[in-house]
Amino acid sequence: MDEALLRALTPAVIGVLVRRGADFASAEDAVQDALVEAVRAWPDSPPHDPKGWLVTVAWRKFLDATRADASRRRREVRVESEPVPGPGETADDTLRLYFLCAHPSLTPASAVALTLRAVGGLTTRQIARAYLVPEATMAQRISRAKRTVSGVRFDRPGDVATVLRVLYLVFNEGYSGDVDLAGEAIRLTRQLAAGIDHEEVAGLLALMLLHHARRPARTGPDGRLVPLAEQDRGLWDTRMIAEGVAVLQAALARDRLGEFQAQAAIAALHADAPTAEETDWTQIVEWYDELVRLTHSPVARLNRAVAVGEADGPRAGLAALAELDPSLPRHTAAAAYLRERDGDLVTAARLYAEAARSAPSLSERDHLTRQAARLNARLRG
Repeated sequence: MDEALLRALTPAVIGVLVRRGADFASAEDAVQDALVEAVRAWPDSPPHDPKGWLVTVAWRKFLDATRADASRRRREVRVESEPVPGPGETADDTLRLYFLCAHPSLTPASAVALTLRAVGGLTTRQIARAYLVPEATMAQRISRAKRTVSGVRFDRPGDVATVLRVLYLVFNEGYSGDVDLAGEAIRLTRQLAAGIDHEEVAGLLALMLLHHARRPARTGPDGRLVPLAEQDRGLWDTRMIAEGVAVLQAALARDRLGEFQAQAAIAALHADAPTAEETDWTQIVEWYDELVRLTHSPVARLNRAVAVGEADGPRAGLAALAELDPSLPRHTAAAAYLRERDGDLVTAARLYAEAARSAPSLSERDHLTRQAARLNARLRG
């Protein structure tokens, strides 16, 4: 039994049923029933057309469920003849499913869960473990999401930007439980890129590849967070970096710049530097200028301030930082770093300790606490 094949075919088969009139929740239920039949029947009698087989069985399951529901409600339902099985339009069907899972009526958390379940083919248990919630809680979240999008019609083009944000949310979850969510996000984005010709889809894929290439160097043997400047660049995946750069260059050549392309360009400049000292910070500041122009994001402005501190000196960076809201996430950590670069160790140590108290993750809190302890030890010595 080829489980990978079943997983790959699942979103396309769901898409076929939705396109032919099934609501999303019923389509997924029918496909899951068809997968159970496949597990039972295929080892002894593998079909020549796996997708056609799944479409046929799933459609029968859907019709059976529809008839049963109609019977319970004492209503007669006319059922058209079963559709002829066949390969169909896999890319189009899967693309519709991406847009459905990223429907604007869903919360970000629900959109992510539904994308992983319906498009990614992960089990509810795997998704629950990845997000560290009980399986029953995740099952309810997915069920609510399916009910929300049931009956949605594709009479307008899907919102690519919304789909990309959902995939980026998945990617940023990294690795948790028994699921590599970053790797899964890359797989799903590759699949999307194969089905739609869009420069920002390519930009997001390039960004993911360039960030993921540095993953082996991000933590030390003891699990501690390793800042970019201190990472062992020999551990970076050069093949993945080369692929990311190639994908980015093709996207940029289309001259329709978007935020993910700009972020990928910044990541590419970091990846291109043989050492931290050789980083082209001037170009990075220029790309942050583009990113701020495109997004008006305060987070992009914060990162730009740090880049300005590297390119033009810490006081220039502190001046740029002073223009931003101090309540921004990681604002205090950025101020601590720039103060240390400027030689103000007393203030830097205090700010590192303050930033640690509001750090968004345990690894980041540990890193900032160690930075404060390091500076305090220097001050005492």
